[in-house]
Amino acid sequence: MTSAHNQTNNGSTVLSHVYGPIGHIELNRPAKLNALTLQMLTELTRVLKVWAEDPSIQLVLLTGCGERGFCAGGDIADFHQAITTGKHQDFINLLSLEFDLDYLISTYPKPLITLAHGITMGGGVGLASHAPIRLVTASAKLGMPEAKIGYTPDVGGSHLLANSPGHLGEYFAMSATSFAGADAVFMGFADVVVTDSFAENILDELDEFLGLSAAEIISAIEVLHGAPESHGVEQIQGWVDHAFSADTPQEVISRLEQMVHPAADQAAQLLKANSPSSICGAFHSVREARVEQDLRSALDRELRLARFLMYRPDLAEGIRAQVLDKDRNPHWSPALVGEVDQDELRSLVRDSQL
Repeated sequence: MTSAHNQTNNGSTVLSHVYGPIGHIELNRPAKLNALTLQMLTELTRVLKVWAEDPSIQLVLLTGCGERGFCAGGDIADFHQAITTGKHQDFINLLSLEFDLDYLISTYPKPLITLAHGITMGGGVGLASHAPIRLVTASAKLGMPEAKIGYTPDVGGSHLLANSPGHLGEYFAMSATSFAGADAVFMGFADVVVTDSFAENILDELDEFLGLSAAEIISAIEVLHGAPESHGVEQIQGWVDHAFSADTPQEVISRLEQMVHPAADQAAQLLKANSPSSICGAFHSVREARVEQDLRSALDRELRLARFLMYRPDLAEGIRAQVLDKDRNPHWSPALVGEVDQDELRSLVRDSQL
């Protein structure tokens, strides 16, 4: 084993080691569920770029330290501080770096394996679900919870959700609910659900996949180490598609309220509890991503939405209510979906200029 850089001590939030032809990167902030900071994003980008050009590295593995999760997303407290102290551009710069990292992962020139376990939300999805080889444990919990805090699905989440079956993308984006790792393949967020045993010992198993293409590695892991998938999300698609295929966010809520399915009523309550601006932005973002079918365009659109929402009161208020004070009682402005300027959001998501 040789160190890939000089910061692989226990104090580093990103650890990287080289084991012969295999490079291993670990997110190392387990007490914070590996929540991403500017330093972590910078180091991840640096190491991945170095290894992409290193002919001795044949395969790269990205994991998260700690049993509780792969990565809970960005550091929300940092975001709150930035937007409440006038450092909005710092927030945009961090997001731009993060989105570029996600795109680098999606276009990585070598087999890059990500392993999602436990909590994998927001920015964690951006790292885990764009890679050439996307593994997940059945018990992992994935989602884009941004609408709860007055924000919008980003890190390419709108692109992933747009390509989920039917209109499940709108449902998960607007409701901000999560789904199990066992459903991640069906949702398009992973390639293989793997056994816990394989996940725990993955470094010891990778030698046999050297020299194979990403597609070949996916097939081999599925045959040798695949775990059963769930049909939980598939079973809700009927009523979800009926409601979330509506032409406007208002009509989505109206359809949910008219349905007799108890889960539909619950979904309506979730949507009405989230930021109206956020659920409308999420709705239009997923719809536009479905039309364009381009990750880079989706990331650029999400950055435009981020720039728009960070100057609105809901983001600071949502973080306060859900993360800092935890009173779970945000006061949204505007307070109702019917008060949101839909034309403004449509124009924003379709604008080609940042």
